[in-house]
Amino acid sequence: MTTLQFQPLQSQPTPEFWASLTSLKLDKLGLDDSVLPIYAVVDEGRQILAHVTSKEPQSPASDVHQHLVHGGVILSAAAFEKPKAPNAHQHSVIIEGEFKNFNTVEEFRSPQPKKALFDSVVARMVESFATDRPVLNRFVMFAFADLKKYVYHYRFAFPALVSKPAWQVDGSFEYAARTDVDEVRKLLTHNTDCSDAYLVKGPPGQRRLAPITRAKSFFDGVPDAERMLVFHDPSALPDNPGWLLRNVLYYLQVHQGILKVTVLCLRQGDASRTAALFTTKPTAPHAMLQAVGWERDHNGALNSKRADLGSSLNPTRLAEQAVDLNLKLMRWRIMPELDLDKVSSTRCLLLGAGTLGCYVARALMGWGIRTITFVDSARVSFSNPVRQPLFRFEDCLDGGKPKAACAAERLKEIFPSVNAAAHAFMIPMPGHPVGPLESAPGAKQSVELLESLISNHDVIFLLMDSRESRWLPTLIAASQGKLVINAALGFDSYLVMRHGVGAYESHPNRLGCYFCNDIVAPADVRLACDTTSDKQSLTDRTLDQMCTVTRPGIAPIAAASAVEMLAAVVQHPLGRGAPAERPSPTISESQPGSPLGPVPHQLRGTLSQWNTSIVEGYAFERCTACSAKVVQAYRDGGVGFLYQVFNEQGHLEKVTGLDKLYEEAEAALNSVDWEEASDSSLQ
Repeated sequence: MTTLQFQPLQSQPTPEFWASLTSLKLDKLGLDDSVLPIYAVVDEGRQILAHVTSKEPQSPASDVHQHLVHGGVILSAAAFEKPKAPNAHQHSVIIEGEFKNFNTVEEFRSPQPKKALFDSVVARMVESFATDRPVLNRFVMFAFADLKKYVYHYRFAFPALVSKPAWQVDGSFEYAARTDVDEVRKLLTHNTDCSDAYLVKGPPGQRRLAPITRAKSFFDGVPDAERMLVFHDPSALPDNPGWLLRNVLYYLQVHQGILKVTVLCLRQGDASRTAALFTTKPTAPHAMLQAVGWERDHNGALNSKRADLGSSLNPTRLAEQAVDLNLKLMRWRIMPELDLDKVSSTRCLLLGAGTLGCYVARALMGWGIRTITFVDSARVSFSNPVRQPLFRFEDCLDGGKPKAACAAERLKEIFPSVNAAAHAFMIPMPGHPVGPLESAPGAKQSVELLESLISNHDVIFLLMDSRESRWLPTLIAASQGKLVINAALGFDSYLVMRHGVGAYESHPNRLGCYFCNDIVAPADVRLACDTTSDKQSLTDRTLDQMCTVTRPGIAPIAAASAVEMLAAVVQHPLGRGAPAERPSPTISESQPGSPLGPVPHQLRGTLSQWNTSIVEGYAFERCTACSAKVVQAYRDGGVGFLYQVFNEQGHLEKVTGLDKLYEEAEAALNSVDWEEASDSSLQ
């Protein structure tokens, strides 16, 4: 007689499981380290016979080699979901476990919480033995996920109660008869109960099936030769059944008083084994509660294991997950209400690929935005790379690469999964004649392309270096109801603002656009009252007026503010219709606003004074870009109306009524009786 020995279980987490754990940790758990249910599939063991042809002349022509394949504890991507059909596979069994993820590697290395959970699982298993639904086998998994390196530390335990006295094998294990295996599998096919093991009784051809909870009554009066215990065996060893049998035998011995039984170890193919087992009456219960089952590492030591997926995963996929990691971490402690999908799905059109365009694009990618389209007609010059971070020295050679295409290409080099596109064309401007429609179709094509681009994007960034070039996209976006974010630079000052959207009739609640605070229509003329580079005409400009002369730190500040304004707007319950907001000690509960803080209309900052001012400005009924009259004229006249604006000085004033306003102002001034002051009054 030999003491029965068992083949330990081996955990087999799949790469898909680690991906599922990563998603669970980042998107749901955060810092929650509660114990969760987890499910694994344990396959039956099998034997594989391989025919190997020998090249040695004195050896047989072929030799048969036998490979033993043990069924592992397999964790798939669905490990955290309760199975809908636990008996779906005839050659496997599903066991439930308990999973605990630690937030730090130090917590993971501490033995105390692991032992506490292990002991708790054992205690609950033993308590269940006294019920009509005993839990015979469970497992415990501990993990720590280093999501920056995609390295996972983990440890498994498969608690098993030690039977005292131990079970003995009467004789030895033999191959099970194929007819017996087929008959038992047929019985299991029609069984709806989900269990680790079953009882079978009766002679061949007349066998019946029952759960092990009925062992006493089911085997009452049945000869030992017709008593059979059946279980799905993950072991492939000839004389050692799998670990799952240990608790089953303990339960039969201690709680059902079964001391003799024939075990049928179901294995795949023709590898099933059978043997007669026996034991003696157990000793006092308090002396038997000894549990074992900690999994050993690959060297046979009682240590944790390590899965390093960083070197095997697709680098592009790794980059995608890493880009989102910082954003998801924000939700753990700081902003659990942050909706990252709203930001990342926003499609952004950047009109201008210069200093502002480069910085805005980088900040957008930092927020996880995947769709970025550039429009710019210029080429990279030697002065650009030091101020515009998407360009390099070699981009300036041979006349320079097209800015838009070069910027889009560089974004893909930084992050291959970004959907970056580029278009190179001039945006037609008021007061810059393009000629008749029949003889100048290029402007029409540019207008149509710009209309299409604005229609296909959610947010339009105006990042150009002239006032006139902002007019057409402002008008088109107003007509389509798109969100526009405008950024403009002075020497040591900047403006960041969002345009109002919604109904285009004049009403006091609609925020103004870039042109609403100006009674001068954009045109190719110098504004005597304004000397900032942003409002200079495009002709008759000196070198310092042709270039955007600003302090180097202004552009990154303005670009970052513009992107943060977009993120705040997207998170606001009213979205692009959010009202102008200012910081306040408390936020109304009825309208909590954006989790990123108040959403202002305009930010005006200066470095010389080291301050940023929040400004509100509302729509102007005679605005040359977003007023109801201009929008309607554009909708009615289309390209024909635009050609009039491009070619005719003063046409916008006529459409909006600004010409009448000028006349009224002039008449008011002329009606005033101006008196010259005497010399004595000046003293």
